[in-house]
Amino acid sequence: MRVLKSVTFVYGKREDRILAAINANSPEAWSCWLTRRLVLVLLEGAAKLVATTSALAQRAPADIRGDLVAFERDAAIAKTASAMSTTPPNVLKTSGATAELVERLTISSQGQHFRMELHGENGVGAAGVVARVELQRILQMLQAEVVKAQWLGTAVKSPAAPAVEETGPKPARH
Repeated sequence: MRVLKSVTFVYGKREDRILAAINANSPEAWSCWLTRRLVLVLLEGAAKLVATTSALAQRAPADIRGDLVAFERDAAIAKTASAMSTTPPNVLKTSGATAELVERLTISSQGQHFRMELHGENGVGAAGVVARVELQRILQMLQAEVVKAQWLGTAVKSPAAPAVEETGPKPARH
């Protein structure tokens, strides 16, 4: 099992999966493909985990907890911005060519930190303990790829795009 030090996510349109390049461009590099089903379940579960383990939200009245969790996430994104770097496209291309399918991805709370484990179908994997702010950054990066992949069922429309008027009858749905 490799030690998780860095992760890069990129949506692969041809595979309709998200590539997770772990420790890209290092001797400890490993990559894997994340399926739509796995990612959507992970994001939902991780959001609940982050919310229920927030000391700030737990001390707040129920009606403002959601706002505090969002504030905490925004602060985490700002705090981790300086640690972000761009992975060269050629490294990602190589990572995609050698990636294996993830069979299991788990995130568990360990006090003030979280343990993240990825296990591939060939028995290889990566694991590491990340701080709360790092987990929130990782989840935000993954969410950005989900939006690019349009996995949430609604395409994001550009506000500058003109409205398209439909012609003819609308199909019926049951």
